[in-house]
Amino acid sequence: VQLQASGGGLAQAGGSLRLSCAASGRTFRTIRMGWFRQAPGKEREFVAAIKDFSTYYGDSVKGRFTISRDNAKNTGYLQMNNLKPEDTAIYYCAASTTAITSALRTDNSYAYWGQGTQVTVSS
Repeated sequence: VQLQASGGGLAQAGGSLRLSCAASGRTFRTIRMGWFRQAPGKEREFVAAIKDFSTYYGDSVKGRFTISRDNAKNTGYLQMNNLKPEDTAIYYCAASTTAITSALRTDNSYAYWGQGTQVTVSS
């Protein structure tokens, strides 16, 4: 699976951005998609995941971010609303074939990764 993330950029606190993750190389609907982020000097953090019609979120983004997918377009999305300066990070989309829901929150469950897209939120 090849993944291409896009949509990052600069936003003000309280603003919104939408990230996209285009996938190729495998039937898209069979993979689970996740988003992780990594800020400078910090470990990579789980943001969100989608498995079939179920969605999962990290505590820090719950209620502000929404993960979705369009199987017809082989693309996943991360809608980020009410952005905060602490959301500043490089965001990565990732794909997994795991059937274990709890494993979707850990980055080592994902075999395929996109290149990352920078999100910067100013106060």
